[in-house]
Amino acid sequence: MGASNSVSEKSIFEFTVKDAKGRDVSLSTYKGKVLLVVNVASKCGFTDTNYTQLTELYSKYKDKGLEILAFPCNQFLKQEPGSSEDAEQFACTRYKAEYPIFGKVRVNGSSAAPVFKFLKSRKSGFLGSRIKWNFTKFLIDKEGDVIQRYGPTTEPLAIEDEIKKALGEA
Repeated sequence: MGASNSVSEKSIFEFTVKDAKGRDVSLSTYKGKVLLVVNVASKCGFTDTNYTQLTELYSKYKDKGLEILAFPCNQFLKQEPGSSEDAEQFACTRYKAEYPIFGKVRVNGSSAAPVFKFLKSRKSGFLGSRIKWNFTKFLIDKEGDVIQRYGPTTEPLAIEDEIKKALGEA
């Protein structure tokens, strides 16, 4: 199934998501920031490169207005098997992630998280709107609009120029 055509939200900032401890977080708190939204997993072949480079990008651009929003997902070969808090601890301990690790989500199907239904409705990928694997990335501008979608094989540092442009640095 593809993304729902009935997504009524106009901006990512209209969504509320759960943090790793299950508390509500309004994405409106990120208004005015450039966002990189990523579905992550701790036991994927892409894990080390992505988490290492996401941490590097965040360290470099967090003071310039970049926020990385990581959403653990166990939908692809069960590569995020623990709890949301386990995923958060993994990223923060092993990769020194300082960006938020949210609650586990589904990114495809009828039970996909609404924020991912929205993202997919704004930018489809190579295989249509469906997210094909862990570490799919969505770059969001300061107004909450999806600028671009990147597949799992696109390393975070490969989109640094697009991030700088969105931040107004290019």
